[in-house]
Amino acid sequence: AACLMRGTERHSFAEIYEQIESIGARLSFGGGTHTTGFGGKALAEDLDFLLGMAADALRRPTFPPEHVEKVRGEMMTGFTIRAHDTGSMASMAFDELLYPDHPYGVADDGYPETVATITRDEIVNFHQTHYGPKGMIVVVVGAVKADEAVALAQKHFGDWQSPQPSRPPLPPAPRLAEAKRKHVPILGKSQSDIVMGCVGPKRNDPDFLDARMVNNIFGVFGMYGRLGDVVREKHGLAYYVYSQVTGGLGPGPWQIVAGVNPKNVELAVSLIVKEMERLATKKVSAVELADNKSLFVGRLPLQLETNEGVAVMLESIEFFGLGLDYLRRYPALINAITRESVQAAAAKYLDPERFALATA
Repeated sequence: AACLMRGTERHSFAEIYEQIESIGARLSFGGGTHTTGFGGKALAEDLDFLLGMAADALRRPTFPPEHVEKVRGEMMTGFTIRAHDTGSMASMAFDELLYPDHPYGVADDGYPETVATITRDEIVNFHQTHYGPKGMIVVVVGAVKADEAVALAQKHFGDWQSPQPSRPPLPPAPRLAEAKRKHVPILGKSQSDIVMGCVGPKRNDPDFLDARMVNNIFGVFGMYGRLGDVVREKHGLAYYVYSQVTGGLGPGPWQIVAGVNPKNVELAVSLIVKEMERLATKKVSAVELADNKSLFVGRLPLQLETNEGVAVMLESIEFFGLGLDYLRRYPALINAITRESVQAAAAKYLDPERFALATA
């Protein structure tokens, strides 16, 4: 993905960027756990050009050897920086603990020993095998008529043919049978990072919104929710502390992240575990739930104030098959969440006795 815009059959690396920048546009690609994504922005009259450039990079990259080596060098430099970053190393260790023998336990951006050995032929073969139009989503938002946007997408992608083998099913990600812990020592650091948590829901699980509501109360709302109130404000232990649910095609992690003085790690962890227990065993207050519901519904229009925000929302709705009426149903879905459903989601996913804990 990082090499797609380094040269194509029609344009050199320099020509690609000269043409894009000459009209004040932007275009980029990125590879993730499940997908490769692309995004761009240009004036409405330049949509034809922008989609053409995207199609050229997706369909006809040449992977020039010198640029493959430049990208490799950038990634290897990134690994050196990562190895000295407490947050990154704790996050990697957490994934390995929580997802043993599972793709989610592998770092998306790879490792020095793997990236160093990838050949250009392997990159070319991967592109020819896996890149294609099947399942691709193109979202266009802006001052362009729908029929015109569809026609332009058809023009640039409509004749694309690719074998694209079926994607193998994602293996199950069972929850841990017991608590697991790992520490990554990094010399010369005055801060320890903590990443801890459990296997969370998939995006399409029926209790995903309940889990998101719990998470917001737990470690997001206001100054990092209950975690911020207890760990940061009352005890003064953390430079930052928050939680996040990352449900996707598979059961992503529900994780708590904190940066603390190394001597305060154990106390911070014990306070976090107590808050996990409280969520699982006691209902949140009616006021807490009402405030967080109001936030969820109230911020939705803010997410749709820009073309980018609308595009991201539409892509997510299509990718997860939520239905084109999802935004109309969303307030009712949020208002249907109850104190009981919030507690049930916390008890189901946040196990205070069986979690992964990584520190660096």
